[in-house]
Amino acid sequence: MGKKATSYNSLYCFLLLLIFSSCASLRESPKYEFSSGIFKVTSTGSAAIRAYVDVEEDTLILSTVRDKGRYFNTDTASNIVIAVPEVQHSPVQHVYTFSKSSFDLDVLTIPFKYRPGTSGFPQQLTTTFQGAIYIGARKDIFRLKYRPTPVGDFHKSENHFGYSVGFFSGLGATTMNEWVTQGATPYEYEGVVLLNGVAGIVGINNFTLGLAVGIDHLFDENRNDWIYQHKPWVGLAVGLNLN
Repeated sequence: MGKKATSYNSLYCFLLLLIFSSCASLRESPKYEFSSGIFKVTSTGSAAIRAYVDVEEDTLILSTVRDKGRYFNTDTASNIVIAVPEVQHSPVQHVYTFSKSSFDLDVLTIPFKYRPGTSGFPQQLTTTFQGAIYIGARKDIFRLKYRPTPVGDFHKSENHFGYSVGFFSGLGATTMNEWVTQGATPYEYEGVVLLNGVAGIVGINNFTLGLAVGIDHLFDENRNDWIYQHKPWVGLAVGLNLN
């Protein structure tokens, strides 16, 4: 019975990891890349506007957006053209900020999970596989400015900051033995759990990290004896970005 459970659970987790890896490979344009879209645009000394920003190699073309219910129109007659070459030879006073809100659909992996002590068992830091689908609200902010160099010119600098808050649900593995079932299971195997919770994710340029808080539900017949059933945990979350 123990060997059979271990075999099925290991195969299930391997297939889950394979699916998640395949989904992640579909992601070609990370959210930290500044690309064309509708933004709230601000610059030094100017009022904020809502505009469609057409991002070209050395130029940004801003078309003011006018809302009409569920639809919008862009005012192309009053386009604002901003030259943004890689190098400027005179000081550039303006700092441009582009921000937008969006729906976030991600795959989360949780490499580390901290469980508080319970039932006389000490605190635990687990590293078994955990994967989940994450849905949340996201805010992205891109900042563009020019920095001086020792040779007297000015180089373009682009920075991105983003954050997201939402809910996740997925599957994971947990080690089952007599210690975590209060002696009810005399053998060891990898159990499959359903994990649910909330997470916050922060991204700075191409670095993304998050914090997850959740609970686990063990699927098999030992769930009533498992000391961590529906007990809260805190974990490190890494997002892979599907949308």
